[in-house]
Amino acid sequence: MFNTSVTMDRPQRWDSPFDHNMTDAQVELLLQRPEFNLIDKSRFPSSISLEGILKNDCRINRYKPGDIIVRDGDYGNSAFLLLKGKVTVVTRPGLPLEILGRTRKKKKSFWQQISQIWKNSPYPEARNISRYFDKTQIMNGLNTNSSILNTKYSNLIFNELPKNIDSIESVPKLKEVYETVTLGSGAIFGEIAALSRVSRTATIFAQTESQVLEIRWQGLREIRKYDDRWKKIIDDNFRNNLLKDTLLENKLFKGFDEKIIEKISKYSLFETYGTFEWHHSFNKSNDNETSEKDRIVQEGHYTDGVILIAGGFGRVSKKIGNGERTLTYLRVGDYFGLDELYTTWKTGHEIPLETSLTTLGYLHTIRVPAHILEQYIFPDLKIKSSRLSDIAERSLAEDTLLEWAVGHRYINGTQTMLINLDKCVRCDDCVRACSDAHNGNPRFIREGYVHGAQMVANSCMHCIDPVCMIGCPTGAIHRNHDDGAVVINDDTCIGCSTCANSCPYKNIKMVQIRDDNGRVLLSSNNNQPIMKATKCDLCQDQMGGPACVRACPHDALERVDFHNYVHWES
Repeated sequence: MFNTSVTMDRPQRWDSPFDHNMTDAQVELLLQRPEFNLIDKSRFPSSISLEGILKNDCRINRYKPGDIIVRDGDYGNSAFLLLKGKVTVVTRPGLPLEILGRTRKKKKSFWQQISQIWKNSPYPEARNISRYFDKTQIMNGLNTNSSILNTKYSNLIFNELPKNIDSIESVPKLKEVYETVTLGSGAIFGEIAALSRVSRTATIFAQTESQVLEIRWQGLREIRKYDDRWKKIIDDNFRNNLLKDTLLENKLFKGFDEKIIEKISKYSLFETYGTFEWHHSFNKSNDNETSEKDRIVQEGHYTDGVILIAGGFGRVSKKIGNGERTLTYLRVGDYFGLDELYTTWKTGHEIPLETSLTTLGYLHTIRVPAHILEQYIFPDLKIKSSRLSDIAERSLAEDTLLEWAVGHRYINGTQTMLINLDKCVRCDDCVRACSDAHNGNPRFIREGYVHGAQMVANSCMHCIDPVCMIGCPTGAIHRNHDDGAVVINDDTCIGCSTCANSCPYKNIKMVQIRDDNGRVLLSSNNNQPIMKATKCDLCQDQMGGPACVRACPHDALERVDFHNYVHWES
C-alpha cells in the first residue's frame, strides 16, 4: 500500500513579504520614530506583531526630486509615510496626461478610417518606432519611477532646470499654474485609496531627495485596528473625504444639506470585508464562491442599521433547501437592509432580515445606524413593496444567467462582449473589423465561457474594479478621463506584464513588437524582444465606437453591463 499523502507547513500570511530586503536594523529604526514608538505593542496579537508588520508589510522607497510617488487616477493597494524629505501634492487643475504617462486618443476622420483597410501593416504588431527614441529609458524598462523631470514634457511646467538639482521647491512656474500643497516628514498619504480601492485623487512627487515607507493595505489595516491614534488619523481623513462623498452620492441621501451629511457621517461606520487580492485565487479556479464567501449579515438575524455599498460587490441570497439562491448582487451606490428597518419603524415590531449578504471578493460598506434613518429618512420614505420579495417570485430557471455571471465574476464588467450564439454565423466579421481598426491586429478572441446561447468573448470588460491597473509602474494602463474605458498607452508601457498577470479574465496579452519593416525590436540592454501589453480599447480613436459591434451583420454581438443586462431588479 503506497502512502498517498505528504505533510507540509500550513501557508502563512507572511510567507511572501512586501520586501525581502527589509532588515531587522531598519525595523528597529522605524520603531524609534514618533509614528511608531508611541504604539502599545502589547495590543497586537503575537501572530501579527507590530515588528512583523513593519518587517513583512512595509518597504522603504527612495525618490529623487521630481519622481512621481502617487499618480492621479491610479489604483493602488498601499499607503505611504514620509520618513525624510519633502513632497508636493498637485491638486487642481491636475498635471497633463502626458506627464502622467497617459494619452488621449483623437478620433480618426472618416477617410482615415476608410483607409485603414488597405494601409494596415502586413506584419503583426508593427509600430512606428520613431516616437520611442525620446523614451529609450521607458523602452528598455530602465526607469520605473516615471520621473516627471525626465520627459520631454517637463518644460511645460518646470521651465529649464539645472542638470544636477537637489530640490525643485523653488521652481516658480509650478506654483503659478497648479494648486499645490507641500508635505514634510511624518505625513501620511494614500491611505484612503489603499483601504477603499478607489483611484488616487492627486499626483504626489518628491520635492527633495526623499525616503518613503510604503505600507501595503493589510499592514495598514492591522495598525489601524490595534492602535487608536492611527485609527483616528485614518478614520478622520476618511470621514472628511470619501465617507461624506459616498453619502452625498447615495440615492438615499441625495439632496441633503452638507451639514446634515456631516452629522450623519459622525455616526456612520466604515467596514471592509473579504480580500483585495480576490483576483489571485480567482485566476486559479472559477470555483471561487465556496472559498471566498464571507458572510456579513445572516438571513433571519436582526440589523441595527442600513448597509451602504461603498466599493466591491456583495451577493444577496436566500435559503432554499440545503443551499442558497442568489437574488441579486450589490455594487457602489446600492444598499441593504432598508426594507426590514423601515417596516420595524413603521409597525413597531422588530422584523428579521429576509436575506443574507456576503462578499464577492471584497466589499466596503458604510453602516448608517437606525436612529439616523428614523430621524432623517423614514418620515419621508415611501416603500410600496419589498423589492427583494418581488425578485424572489422569479422562477429558478430565470436565475441561471445571474448565477453564471456572478460565478464567473462577469458582474465586474461595464463593457462585456456578449455574443448570442443562436444569431452568430461564425463569419468573423467582428474580428476582421477589430483588426482593421488596430493596424491589422485584433484585440479580442472570439471564444470564451458559454451559458445557453450566450458566450462572453475573451475581450477586456473595462471593469468596475480594474485590478489590472494596480502596480503598473508607469501609469501606462489607466482609465480614460472621458468615458472611463480602461486603456493602455503603448508609448509608456514597459512590457513588465503586471497588468496581464493581474487580469482575472486573461484578457490582456503580451506581444512582441516590430518596426514598420517587420523586424522584431530587441532591447539594447539584454538583447531580448521588447514586449507590450495589448487589449481591447473600445476603439477609442474610431468614430461610432467599437468596430466589432458595428460590423456584426446579424446583431449577435453587443457590449453589456451585466447589472443592467440581467433583468433581476423590479
